[in-house]
Amino acid sequence: MNAFPSKRNARFDASRRQDKIKALVIANSNIRQPDSFPDPKREMVFRLVVKRFIDIIVSASALIVLAPLFLAIALFIKLDDGGPVFFRQIRWGLNGRKITVLKFRSMRTEACDPSGIQQTVKGDVRVTGIGAILRKTNIDELPQLLNVLQGDMSLVGPRCHAINMRAAGRLYEELVPDYHHRHIMRPGITGLAQTRGWRGPTARPLQARARIACDIFYVKHFSLLLDMKILFKTLVIELRGGTGF
Repeated sequence: MNAFPSKRNARFDASRRQDKIKALVIANSNIRQPDSFPDPKREMVFRLVVKRFIDIIVSASALIVLAPLFLAIALFIKLDDGGPVFFRQIRWGLNGRKITVLKFRSMRTEACDPSGIQQTVKGDVRVTGIGAILRKTNIDELPQLLNVLQGDMSLVGPRCHAINMRAAGRLYEELVPDYHHRHIMRPGITGLAQTRGWRGPTARPLQARARIACDIFYVKHFSLLLDMKILFKTLVIELRGGTGF
């Protein structure tokens, strides 16, 4: 028996969505957040203010320019299987807050995993036809510009992880002791780890530790120049075909 029904038989079912929301709440209920986070150093406050100003200007401008593209993508997703346009997932935000992150839905409605436990792999059978294109080009991430505009995310920063994010079958908190240090800054649409090739499934502990090491390096050495370098390298990677799947 096929565990993944065909697109024709997988029309959007509101009751399934409610079941997934309940499962997500239960899955997240046993995750402990850190007790506190240090305040940023005085010399960093000005840079953080400028960083936030840039986030607002760029995200607002991009949303206006990309509005026609957003509408076209929404139409294609709706025509594909009739399900919701956006996929929502609870992830770690600034100072360990829980935030709801938006993406264009790239998987069949009944196969989406809002808990973040099941990582996406190459050739994942859950991905829809339009979803494969969105993921390959990373266009599925563009709705996060709304998260940036409202202050939950930044253009550049450690990529926000799902609350239940695992690496090699273990929670990141268990695998990397200083894992939550990466949450001193707002999570980003792109980050240093991604430009260094540390993205996608983390099947081995080494991959997870390397990714977090990049995130913590970014937090410790944050500068506006570093942000510009990361944005430029991200643009180059995407123009060369991207690394999504």
